[in-house]
Amino acid sequence: MVGFFKNIFGGDASSKQNASPSSSDERISRRSTGFEQFTRGIAQPEGLRVLDLGPTSPANIQFNTGLGHRAYNEDVLLASHDKTLMLPAEEGMSTLDVRRFMDENLVYEKELFDAVLMWDVPDYLHESLVKPVIERIHSITKPGGLLLGFFHTKDAGPQAPYYRYHIKSRDTLELQRGPQFHLQRVFNNRHIENLFHDFQNIKFFLGRDNIREVLVVR
Repeated sequence: MVGFFKNIFGGDASSKQNASPSSSDERISRRSTGFEQFTRGIAQPEGLRVLDLGPTSPANIQFNTGLGHRAYNEDVLLASHDKTLMLPAEEGMSTLDVRRFMDENLVYEKELFDAVLMWDVPDYLHESLVKPVIERIHSITKPGGLLLGFFHTKDAGPQAPYYRYHIKSRDTLELQRGPQFHLQRVFNNRHIENLFHDFQNIKFFLGRDNIREVLVVR
């Protein structure tokens, strides 16, 4: 897995971020084949534990609890922009304290979750955190559990906006402009397969908006 987390857009990720929330409440409706398949996979039985790695969304909580599941939420991307995580490095650069981040985030017992909504977190996450976060997700997800991830294609471009994902129905999401995080990298299919090499199975769905949807089985 070494070598493909390169920031293809250049520059220091920590110096380019602006986590100020967007003032726009406008939402874009988007049908999602990947989410439809994810929903089918968690429809039964009730009482599953579902982890949402995006910003808190009442719609998402209501959707998951409406299926009879337990909803958990942790905004990993926002947590990664805690300025106190940055440490000085050589030549005036800075690095992120990965150990501290992992000690403070995604701290759950092993194989706790039945499903994970990862959204497009890896595309925006600090390079040094991508592999540890995926490894932690693998650890806290049950064998046979589902994970849904979104990955931008190269056609999205470096200015692709960051969106919050709100669940509207079993096959439709609403996208709302979120904090001004910058796209850090683009994974191709081989990179995505390598990223989830410890998982059992992976299925791709190509959307029309430069997004590749991925359904992964732990």
